[in-house]
Amino acid sequence: MLQFEHVALLAGRIALVTGAARGIGFATAKLFAQHGASVVLVDRHAERLNSAYQNLRDMVPSERLMAQLCDVSEENSVRDAFQAIFGKFKRLDVLVANAGVLDNALIGMVSSSQIKCIFETNTFGVIYCAQYASRLMARNRSGSIINISSILGTNGGAGQTVYSASKSAVIGITKSLAKELSSNNIRVNAIAPGFIKTDMTMSMNSEKFNERMVSIKMGRIGHADEVANVALFLASDLSSYVTGQTIGVDGGMLI
Repeated sequence: MLQFEHVALLAGRIALVTGAARGIGFATAKLFAQHGASVVLVDRHAERLNSAYQNLRDMVPSERLMAQLCDVSEENSVRDAFQAIFGKFKRLDVLVANAGVLDNALIGMVSSSQIKCIFETNTFGVIYCAQYASRLMARNRSGSIINISSILGTNGGAGQTVYSASKSAVIGITKSLAKELSSNNIRVNAIAPGFIKTDMTMSMNSEKFNERMVSIKMGRIGHADEVANVALFLASDLSSYVTGQTIGVDGGMLI
């Protein structure tokens, strides 16, 4: 798999990744660390977060790593996390708002608690993190915010109305923030992954899994590293004139 291993694209930068304990979040945190960034791993699951931190601790000096327990759906938790980050690093250069939840249900069966949970994490969490991140980035008039949406946010999906809506909102947030924050040289973009090999997708029943695979023109499932590579591009100076965009990483998937 393609990796940019010979040039440290993020040397000296401070990057925060939410939902960093596993999947796309962990792959992104690891790749950023490999490219010289100091990385703040944020997750709401303490045991998973500690495991991810220890995994990276074997390859990155402790002064370049920070593990912060945080539930992005709770504004006070996000505020406390950013205060801790400022206390250690005094600034922030990159935010990857990756934390999210998926809870499928046909529209007639969706409960108000499901709607609340999905939007609080997938949508409100992105806004909360952007609020605090943009304040830190504005101090240096520079930064990159990367929001993780989904192919379901661009194309929709049967039985996934609420999740799709929450991820569509992320795209609207991204476009609006790109316009609002550009005067401070803060770029805001989104990534819309398709069918990516994670714990969640591998737990699907075989019928659903095969149905998804048939829809992918490249004929294979995607990998978290392939999403992380796009996040690296957006976090680095390689994308210095890119803002307000949503980049699909879906292998030509049709929904």
